[in-house]
Amino acid sequence: MSSALSVVIVDDDFMVARVHTKFVERIDGFDVVASASSGSAALDAIREHRPDLVLLDVHLPDMSGLEVLRTLRAEGDDVGVLMVTAERELESVRTAKIGGAVGYLVKPFTQEDLAQRLQEFLAQHRRLAGLEAPEQADIDQVFGSITAPAAEQTLPKGLSAATGELVLQALREDGELSAAACAERVGLSRVTARRYLEHFTVNGRVEVRQQYGRVGRPERIYRAT
Repeated sequence: MSSALSVVIVDDDFMVARVHTKFVERIDGFDVVASASSGSAALDAIREHRPDLVLLDVHLPDMSGLEVLRTLRAEGDDVGVLMVTAERELESVRTAKIGGAVGYLVKPFTQEDLAQRLQEFLAQHRRLAGLEAPEQADIDQVFGSITAPAAEQTLPKGLSAATGELVLQALREDGELSAAACAERVGLSRVTARRYLEHFTVNGRVEVRQQYGRVGRPERIYRAT
């Protein structure tokens, strides 16, 4: 597996930044390298560490997170930026979108909410890293085209194609996994991991067998087909 992606966390509330740091560090594939509580400190940290991803609040004491985003783009820095904020104004959402933010997550949110966004970012990062001469289907996946393959459009509500791909990748790399082991591997809750696994079992992308222990109910073990 490739090395972890580096993350800078920007929030004016020190305790919130600590919580977000713990959230990120529980997700496989990411490493928090710095945090900042102001816009100027954020720019300094990003310039110093050159991270792969920034979790950026809108409300900062010296400038808005949207100004930080505009400054980065003006400098030619295409770092991934996930807006993480309580700001719900449509104009802020539009500005973030125009500035090339990879997502906009409204506070308060759960660890699973953040995990899904980060897993989607990781899946896209890996997809881009592996493409030299992409086909149209590859490009559509990167841009989130509405013409994405039907298999992605038929996922049950609440399930993400990008996260599903990480679940399948974990199975391919490890051979066989229980729902609990898959959850830990990918950074999901056990219940969510099982939803993905059972969905892929139904559509034939995953096989399942029962593993019997000495006591208790048998455990379902999954492998990619």
